[in-house]
Amino acid sequence: QLAESGGGSVPAGGSLRLSCATSRVGYSYGGHCMAWFRRVGGAEREGVANIDNARRPMYADSVKGRFTISRDEAVTTLDLQMNGLKPEDTAVYICAARKCATRYCPCTFESNFEYWGEGTQVTVNS
Repeated sequence: QLAESGGGSVPAGGSLRLSCATSRVGYSYGGHCMAWFRRVGGAEREGVANIDNARRPMYADSVKGRFTISRDEAVTTLDLQMNGLKPEDTAVYICAARKCATRYCPCTFESNFEYWGEGTQVTVNS
């Protein structure tokens, strides 16, 4: 339902910008909660960053200060700017979104996301 782009292979210390097309999510009176996750092989999915309906970001400790999540006002694109990449950032990155029924809408990695992408591979070479 969502489509990620921007993955690739970069050397350690490099940068990538991921984008997720979110226009299919549609309008919601309460706004949206959106997030980026990542998964390595068969391991459990890990939350990377999320952004709530007031556009406040939250980051996993492992990426704080290096990654920036953002979305446009029209809710058509969710981005993840990744700087200072490390080999341990290598993973499939997946975007997710949910509609908020009301303006009060806690946004966490445990939120019940309704929309998911299939993921884009990011490889960081040492």
